[in-house]
Formats: sequence, C-alpha cells, structure tokens
Amino acid sequence: MLTFRTSARRFAVVAGITCLGLTAAACSSSSSSSSSAPASTSPTTSASAPASSAAALPSGDVDVFSAGSLDTLMTKSVGPAFHAATGYTLVDTSHGSGTLEADIKDKTAVADVFVSASPTDVVGLMGAKNGNWVNWYADFAASPEVLGYYPKSKFAKDLQTMPWYKVVTMPGFRLGRTDPSQDPGGVLAAEALNETATAQNLPALKTLATEQSDVYSEDPEEADIQTGQLDGAFMYEADANSQASPYVKLTGTNLAGQYTIALINNAPHEAAAEAFIKFLLGPTGQSEMKADNFEIVSPAKVTGTGVPSALSSVLGS
Repeated sequence: MLTFRTSARRFAVVAGITCLGLTAAACSSSSSSSSSAPASTSPTTSASAPASSAAALPSGDVDVFSAGSLDTLMTKSVGPAFHAATGYTLVDTSHGSGTLEADIKDKTAVADVFVSASPTDVVGLMGAKNGNWVNWYADFAASPEVLGYYPKSKFAKDLQTMPWYKVVTMPGFRLGRTDPSQDPGGVLAAEALNETATAQNLPALKTLATEQSDVYSEDPEEADIQTGQLDGAFMYEADANSQASPYVKLTGTNLAGQYTIALINNAPHEAAAEAFIKFLLGPTGQSEMKADNFEIVSPAKVTGTGVPSALSSVLGS
C-alpha cells in the first residue's frame, strides 16, 4: 500500500538565547541587568565591552521558506545558532518546495529567503513571465534519496538483508512518499520506482509509482515512521539523519535532492535575509549541515546575476 502525505506547514519562530536551566527570578535579574548596563557602566571600564557588544547586535525577524526536509535542521540547530550569532530571529515555514513556490507567486505569504530541494522550483520564480521574484540562486548542498523505515516494523529485518525494491512490494508493506506535484522528494521517489521497475523487471513498482490511494495531508512523514503508521517512506538521507530514522540506500539508483537558496526580490527584511544566507553558507551553517551528512557544495554555485556584495564571501561573486 502506498501512502502520500503533504507536510502540514509549520511556522516556527526560533530564539537562540533563553533562560533554560535558571530560575524565573534569575532570568528576570539577568534581563534587568542587560537593559540597565549601558546606562550605568562607564564606557572606559572593561565591564562595558560585553554589554556594548550585546547591544550592538541587530534584532528582528527573517522569513524563510524552506523545503520540508529541512524543518528539523532549521528549527533545532540553524535557527538558534543564527540568532545567537546575529541577533536576528529565524521564522521558518517548511513545506514542499513546489507548494512554497506557488505561495510566493500567488502572494499567499511573504518570504525573504527561499530554500528549495530542487532548482526547478526556484527557476519557476525567475524571469518576467514568472513575476521576477528571484534574479539568482545558489546550489549549496545535496542529499541522496533513501528509504527510511520504522525500526519495529515486521519488515525491518527484510530491509536490512534484502533489496529495498523487493521488500516494498511484499504484501502488507505500507509505503509513503510525498506528492510529486508539491515536493521534489516525491518526484525522486516516483523516478526511483519507475527506474527500478524497468531495471529489475518488476511491474509492481510502476504500480506503486502511480497509486493514488490512502492520501492524507496532516501528519508529518517522520511521525508516521516513528509511530509505525508506515513501514517505510522515501526521504532524503539528511532528513533521515536529522530525525534519527534508520534507512537503506536506494541501490540501483543515483537520485538526490539538490538544495538551492535565493534572496527574494524586494524582501521586507533584506538585511536579515542577507545575514541568514551568509550564516547558512558560512562555517557554522555548513557544520550544522555536515552533522546531518549533507553533501556540501563549496563554494556554492551561483546561477543568475545580481548577487549582493555582502554575500561575496560565501558565494565568491
């Protein structure tokens, strides 16, 4: 049985500096001291340096539309680290890249930065016929398509010892993939099934690639794997790593998500947007991506023109 899912959009405002582990009184005291320090401390004293540095950080939000496979990375690691380093707060909207592209075009929501899992979706925002939303984009990372699975599934041992394409056709196997009309990962899943069906002479895989039954749109894919609602689901290796899901490689295929990043023209928070792109493509952002085993494209490969000079250090332009 093949199950489609469309990730519910999640809006997460990520703050990296909290008073975790402290009492409410201690947090209040710390906040009070920070706000009063500049007025009460002489600029000639050594104690004034940390307060001045903290006060010098900017503030405000940056609205980032990111591929659903990046949700955990953005909200759990990149967002807090970005806030701590820059003072800006990441507001991340994660969904299928195709859906986010449409939202930008339709003006359903406003974004400063678009991070897609396929160049196709960002190209759809370029040029006069597409609204001139983007002038350039940069390829910055990749991650292979894999098959994540529920560790307690009755098929788990089969997936560890047999070719994936034989296991997913076993009676009762519950297979999930995203909708290819909304998400590049769904496109790759269909390609994997169709390519392998031809190579292995397994018509049942072609059936799985086109089956439309059991469609649902609310539960995130990782929850269905973790709770056992699905036995296996197509996802990116980096996504599987970020959610600690076991997976098997799609032997016989060579498919991967190609991640791009772009600054939306006339972004409402342009300075924060540039700071976010610089952070994500810089050493700390790359370190966070490497922790999930992303394949880093360094330097990031730029397509188009008009890259801001503020980003020359990470884009080489």
